[in-house]
Amino acid sequence: MKPTDFAYYLTDFLSKYLPGTVGLSPNTIMSYRDTFSLFLEFCSEHKRIKPEKFSLDDLNRKPVEEYLEWLEKTRKCIASTRNVRLAAFHSFCQYLQMEFPDYIHQAQQILSIPMKKTKKISVQYITLDAMKSLLEKPDKMTKDGRKDMVLLSLLYDSGARVQELADLTVGDIRTTTPSTIKLTGKGDKSRIVPLMKPMAELLKQYLKENNLREPRTFDYPLFTNRSKNKLTRAGIAYIVKKYADEAIKATPELFPDKLSPHCFRHYSESRTITRYFFFLPRLRVVIHDESA
Repeated sequence: MKPTDFAYYLTDFLSKYLPGTVGLSPNTIMSYRDTFSLFLEFCSEHKRIKPEKFSLDDLNRKPVEEYLEWLEKTRKCIASTRNVRLAAFHSFCQYLQMEFPDYIHQAQQILSIPMKKTKKISVQYITLDAMKSLLEKPDKMTKDGRKDMVLLSLLYDSGARVQELADLTVGDIRTTTPSTIKLTGKGDKSRIVPLMKPMAELLKQYLKENNLREPRTFDYPLFTNRSKNKLTRAGIAYIVKKYADEAIKATPELFPDKLSPHCFRHYSESRTITRYFFFLPRLRVVIHDESA
């Protein structure tokens, strides 16, 4: 079966334009892909247009608006989710205007669909006292407990996104002075984040205990699961939730109503240089020989 013009341009948009020209992250590209997959499902069920028959002539303002309304009323999506889906269409139409000028009128009609106003969400963050409570929960007498403690400490200390932490390799860590880590975020853009001495010491101990100081290990993931595979976003979220549930049970007054790994990126005014000398030195652990 001959592919339609829509299939051709959508494939080029997702596989070449977004990663190569725009430089979007794999997660964003996946979100855009899901948007169009869901749109084709909607068109098949409600517009009687099969995915393999859908063409650019079918892509205009009306079905896109009906799709957005369906997301909100039938699938109960909130306005921010609706806006994310619309952003994918806007990006696709901007691409089409350059690649297929004959479509420019339809593209501009879709580009004129406005985003909906959303409620501002109050910023949640981890306070110093809450972080101290959280870091008391991992069992520092076990290797897994020490790993989790280092992970939580680094998540808070660096302000890294969860995916950035998951993608860290041993080679991204510099424990000698000046101590830093290299975080690679959205669009494959990297940034160097300085580390204070106590955090660097924790990482140094962690690397030593896990035999990660040789050059051959520089491409290894910094944090792995029990199968020795790189920790995923879900794996990190599980670790945070595990200890957060324990800490919240013990000291509920210290934590925000909703706690997620992203909260670690929002700092209270107490997140100053003095906090390192307040609790990080207490995290120093002696590497135990568990075979003894």
